[in-house]
Amino acid sequence: MKPAGMLQQVSDFSDLGRGHRLQELLCQGEGPSHVQSSPDGQHVLVLQKNCPPQVVAFQRHGVGGADLEKSWQQPHPALVGLLFLQSSGTSGSLVLALVWEHGRTEVWHFTAVVGWQLLQTVELCQGARARVVSVCSQGASLVWCEERPPLDAHSDMSKCAFRFCVCTRALEVGEQGVRLGPVRIVLHNSLEYQVLASPQHVFLVPAAASFATTSKFLLIWHPEKAKLTVTAPSAGFVHSKVLRSSSESDFRKLLLGSLGLLSGLAPLDIHTSAVSNSGGLLLVSTKGTVNMVEPDGTQRHIFDLEGGPLAQGSPVQLKTFGSILACLLAGILYLVDQNTGRLIEKKILSMKGVHFLESPGEEDSIQLLTQAGIYSFNFSRPEDSSRPEPCLVEMVFEEACKYYQRRSLSSSKLTVEKLKKGGVFQAPVALAAILQHSLRQKQKPARGLQDTYAKLLGTMSLELQSYMSLELLKTCVVCAPENEVESYCEELVEQEVSRVLHSDMDKDNLAYLNSVFTSFPKAAWKATRSCLQLQQNGDGLLVARATPEVWKKVLGGPQQEEVGQNGVVPLFELICASFLRFKPKWLPSFVELTQQYVSISWAYSSKEGPEGRVPLYKRALGVLARKNKRSEADDEMELELLLCSKRPKAVLQALHLLIRLKRWQRVVEVAEKFSKISPLLNKEIFTTLLAEFAQHRELDPYLETLWPLCPAELTASDVLTVVLQHLPCSREDPVPFSSEGNQLTVGLLKPLLQRVVQRPCVQDEMYSDALQSPTFPPPTPPREH
Repeated sequence: MKPAGMLQQVSDFSDLGRGHRLQELLCQGEGPSHVQSSPDGQHVLVLQKNCPPQVVAFQRHGVGGADLEKSWQQPHPALVGLLFLQSSGTSGSLVLALVWEHGRTEVWHFTAVVGWQLLQTVELCQGARARVVSVCSQGASLVWCEERPPLDAHSDMSKCAFRFCVCTRALEVGEQGVRLGPVRIVLHNSLEYQVLASPQHVFLVPAAASFATTSKFLLIWHPEKAKLTVTAPSAGFVHSKVLRSSSESDFRKLLLGSLGLLSGLAPLDIHTSAVSNSGGLLLVSTKGTVNMVEPDGTQRHIFDLEGGPLAQGSPVQLKTFGSILACLLAGILYLVDQNTGRLIEKKILSMKGVHFLESPGEEDSIQLLTQAGIYSFNFSRPEDSSRPEPCLVEMVFEEACKYYQRRSLSSSKLTVEKLKKGGVFQAPVALAAILQHSLRQKQKPARGLQDTYAKLLGTMSLELQSYMSLELLKTCVVCAPENEVESYCEELVEQEVSRVLHSDMDKDNLAYLNSVFTSFPKAAWKATRSCLQLQQNGDGLLVARATPEVWKKVLGGPQQEEVGQNGVVPLFELICASFLRFKPKWLPSFVELTQQYVSISWAYSSKEGPEGRVPLYKRALGVLARKNKRSEADDEMELELLLCSKRPKAVLQALHLLIRLKRWQRVVEVAEKFSKISPLLNKEIFTTLLAEFAQHRELDPYLETLWPLCPAELTASDVLTVVLQHLPCSREDPVPFSSEGNQLTVGLLKPLLQRVVQRPCVQDEMYSDALQSPTFPPPTPPREH
């Protein structure tokens, strides 16, 4: 890994008003408890929590005006929030809210002419005994978590874990001053939460004291939709709920439907949390793992910090600059690409007391506040197209490591360094050289390559063109106007789905496909139709012209028991869900097509094939069962899925479902169609319908169709036994000539009995030759004298 940037000092505090005072605070004792810069990067706030507690503001590139320096003596309530708010004033003006533990909030205003001045002091909480434990600003509102002690002063506080409440309140600053809106309760009777705001969402992270007891999940509040999402880092998205009334905002009622799932989850492991500029929540575990929780509740891994487990007191600072994540731990600065998780730069800093500052408009540089001044770390790459592509090389070798590691019998871990230095595996070296060369020289790509590599380049030319077109398409998606983004996304999704279907379908690729189908459902459906080449023929039947390789990826990838939880489902279930959403009438035909392919490609009942684990029709029924709302169309879909399988148990299950729905015309049609499959199924179907015939008169109009279905081995005695076993029980004494028309009569049963009696039985057919012999014995042969 080559260095990507240099550290340069941009200020020695001489350009700050009262710069010497800032340096004193930074060098005092263990340094400040909290350093924060304004959104425009022109102000630095320093919070000192001891000796004495104070908050001081420093202005960059400006002089004059009143300063903000506020100190207080113990036992004054603690300061819990320094929040910059939205302001309707002129450019260069700022609004700052100082929120104290007892709810009192000071609103300060800054202008270039006047400097800092206190606008108004307001009370945030309604209750006098409430205590604010965490606060953030979301748009034009404040969101906070407050403790509401029990009314009984002698109550054991450790037994009152659900004594906290999450609230929100609009706070607008205009020409008329400060206006507070009404208090709205987001969540009550809850645990203690730290609230962290992104532009559209608020993340609720449980306090560290409750990790090991009841907190195994995070909450995400969506203010515009009034919706709460429950997610767990160990399991992914759990569920979400729209809060329509105050009763639904009860924390305990919110979790009632998920207690079974949540009880089996691992406790949260959170060392540090912060919000990224993309709107996700960054979490650092005590093991040094950095993950990102998206606003929809899904989670992805980004990076692993070096140095093993993190001590509870060791601070980790997180800050995002464009697509770059900066992590500061124990004097080491890590720069990581958020999108790929690759380490761009690792820098050991010699200075102490380092804090991140805002650098608006400069996404390729990081500003650091230290005791010696302000430094800028520029990590932009030089515009030199002839330089090798380090990220591309790293990608090739990382993928090669995964490939070889899966196929290796050795227990030792293969690393990129070993792969480069060992000289055993030449494939990644050759591929990296070809990719670098083809990207640098577009006119004569084979020039300057070894002969072997040049031959490989000729073989790979089509793949390289596809790769370059894919990169061009990604650029188009980023740069396209809003009205063209959808069409570009559809094309990109189709290429990605096709690429994954033609590669190894492991757990990582399956999880990636799940995210694609979730994020772009319509585009993924179109890509599925294209890859499987699904279309209707002239007779209206669904046909698929996919290659055997694609079919095996659809049916033979990781199954549910292999992928575990976290919301990932097998590819067959993903495709079935797309059919249900966009073309439900095609789903039974698709299941039938897959069964035909399975019968050709895998031996019957083979455990290797998909039918050896769970039948495909049952997997499709499982997707149908996961729908939130059940309708009549879903009942019809269940029938079609059962019948398209042509399995005896499934056909009988469909027959019983039709009987329960009293759809007698369809019952007879199914019986007539599927009785021809096998004698055993014919006997089961006829016995079932004969039992129904004995109980009611609904099947009487269809007797001429039903009686011919009687199996050949069924005797009159068998028929009467079934009828007598299923006659309805009558509480009154039987009457010979009842006025009720729903009783079974001999006249209704007579045609069936005549058919059975007149039909030659199996034994008669066995001895037909003997029965056709002459009635008189043959003449006695002559005696021999």
